[in-house]
Amino acid sequence: MAEQRIGAHVKQGDPITTSKATGAGAVQIFLGDPQDWKAPKLAYPGGAETLKADAEAAGLTVYVHAPYVVNVATTNNRIRIPSRKILQQHVDVAAQVGAAGLVVHGGHVLKGDDPQVGADNWRKAAERLDAKVPVFIENTAGGDYAMARKLDRLAMLWDAVGEFGFGFCLDTCHAFSAGIAPEDMVEKTRAITGRIDLVHANDSRDPFDSGADRHATIGTGTIGGEAIVAVIEAAGTDAIVETPAEGQDDDVAYLLNYFEAR
Repeated sequence: MAEQRIGAHVKQGDPITTSKATGAGAVQIFLGDPQDWKAPKLAYPGGAETLKADAEAAGLTVYVHAPYVVNVATTNNRIRIPSRKILQQHVDVAAQVGAAGLVVHGGHVLKGDDPQVGADNWRKAAERLDAKVPVFIENTAGGDYAMARKLDRLAMLWDAVGEFGFGFCLDTCHAFSAGIAPEDMVEKTRAITGRIDLVHANDSRDPFDSGADRHATIGTGTIGGEAIVAVIEAAGTDAIVETPAEGQDDDVAYLLNYFEAR
């Protein structure tokens, strides 16, 4: 890509002002409570059209993250069917705000389920989804029954959905916690998905292959700033930090300084 934009996941109330204060070129937001099943409700004054216009005027690329509760892979009908519904709702609003993509976790099946069923459920969801914006499936950190944690399971998932044009969001903390070394993250995931569309640039509080999803300020964790920068550079994509709030501005500055100095 011509330019790698750096930014952070921020509260949706005023992402433009927050991002401009750090010099960010990208931003990621939720469209409501990430632990809630309610339909997306944009808090930005003036609504979706105003956010889209203000982001364009500020030269800011917007990404939207789907709620954590979304799990279209599960065999639990009470979770899978509402997940399809809320995923479509978030795609629709993401399109209204002019988002470059919607990030959604790969989900998981239940203990004892054949993971192929999870892949099949993803295919069914993909067939029904009206993807008005690109949808990026994100790798996850833990869970023996996750669909996007280990590379073999990710390959199974991509065999099911690859033809539908899904993108891929690579989270450095999640990959590290799943046992994928930083120097291998881009090559090994791209070999499966054929693409990386966004990097979530997060350090990890926990050891390699821990299965833990606990983000750390860049340079204070077990991955390290140089390794994270190398992943972003190899991916050639925009990067969003989802690190602790108290160090987030410094993380954006760290990455901006590196890429602006090239």
